[in-house]
Amino acid sequence: MPSSPQRIPYPGAIRINVEGAFIVDEDISPRSSTATGFRTADINGSGSNTHNRDIVLPYHTAEVSHIAVDIGGSLAKLVYFTRDQDSIGGRLNFTMFETENIEDLVAFMSTLISARRQTITEETAEAEIAQSEKKKVYVMATGGGAYKFYDRLRRQLDVEIWREDEMECLIVGLDFFITEIPFEVFTYSEQNPMSFVEAKSNIYPYLLVNIGSGVSMIKVSGPRQFNRIGGSSLGGGTLWGLLSLLTGAKTFDDMLQMAADGDNTNVDMLVGDIYGSDYGRIGLKSTTIASSFGKVFKKRLESDDGVQIQDIAGNRIAISGDSLDDNQKEDEDEESEHKPARFNAEDISRSLLYAVSNNIGQISYLQAQRFNLDHIYFGGSFIRGHPQTMNTLSYAIKFWSNGEKKAYFLRHEGYLGAVGAFLKRQPSGWGHRNSMDDGKRTVVITPDS
Repeated sequence: MPSSPQRIPYPGAIRINVEGAFIVDEDISPRSSTATGFRTADINGSGSNTHNRDIVLPYHTAEVSHIAVDIGGSLAKLVYFTRDQDSIGGRLNFTMFETENIEDLVAFMSTLISARRQTITEETAEAEIAQSEKKKVYVMATGGGAYKFYDRLRRQLDVEIWREDEMECLIVGLDFFITEIPFEVFTYSEQNPMSFVEAKSNIYPYLLVNIGSGVSMIKVSGPRQFNRIGGSSLGGGTLWGLLSLLTGAKTFDDMLQMAADGDNTNVDMLVGDIYGSDYGRIGLKSTTIASSFGKVFKKRLESDDGVQIQDIAGNRIAISGDSLDDNQKEDEDEESEHKPARFNAEDISRSLLYAVSNNIGQISYLQAQRFNLDHIYFGGSFIRGHPQTMNTLSYAIKFWSNGEKKAYFLRHEGYLGAVGAFLKRQPSGWGHRNSMDDGKRTVVITPDS
């Protein structure tokens, strides 16, 4: 568990001052092709935070007394502010938990809240603030878990919980990253893995494809002007669930690592397997996937002893409904004239990752084409900076649109909702987004009420 912040300051008239903001991680080069992604994963069920995605706000001096959480079906994302003891500013901190480990999330949030309640803000005259107010902390919550776990959060944290609309938080968070944070948004290709896009204010209209447990596709026409135009039930939860059954992997990061190590051509049927070469007349390369998992069925028919799944070391992996122990099965394999068809868990992981990503990419293109949207932003914790995922989504958009539409990714792709909820905690009388205050760039949101 990460060390407790020394303070979560008292609210006051806060404005998020983004002047000079930057992401802590300076190493933005891709890792090797076998790596899980571009940065160390920040989820292990205990809320570890490597701080390599923290956003430093060097000139933000206003007080902050709230934390924000986006609780989805698979992952819970947490955003909170801490004061930098070595400068006048502070930073936004980011960390994740698996939703099934909700008690770990609550325990970590309790640590943050306790640290706040034990802190007396030095910048504020004590005579002006009641003791009860100095200890007040708010939790801004969004996602389905904001409703599912509402009573538990209120009871165990003993704080006021503000529930915010999930879709609106996604848009507010994405707008913030697109317009205010440098080196946040990028395009991806195998030739140029991270080509950063400059922060800009003229961003509408665009399509947000948020990939969590499922997929939501949202057309955004302007600030807080949006509508959900489609989606899919085949998302991160699909990949997580099927690979849990097929490979025995315990975490999403394990699955992504296996996918990075795998070779889908051992599992998928390609155009070249059917034609022996490219199908140039309709623009299909020999390496194009014609049928996901197509070779599994074929090899199954060629084997009298079924299918076995094994890890990279050749050890058999038990799958759902398998009642034979390893020793018994291996003995039967040695005695059998026909060996069972064998598939590596890594190859299966890569094949399924491609299947889910290709499906999302094509549906995204169709929705963008339907509403004449050229800019497509992919968010959600499914992506996790994983090269194969981003390359598949980018290639799908480029291929189907003949290069007319672009796929964009974010370094904080999983935190859109949490950041949106964080920004929604505003005192009355605030102005609009991107307002100017004494020549300094600030981000403010007009409250709904």
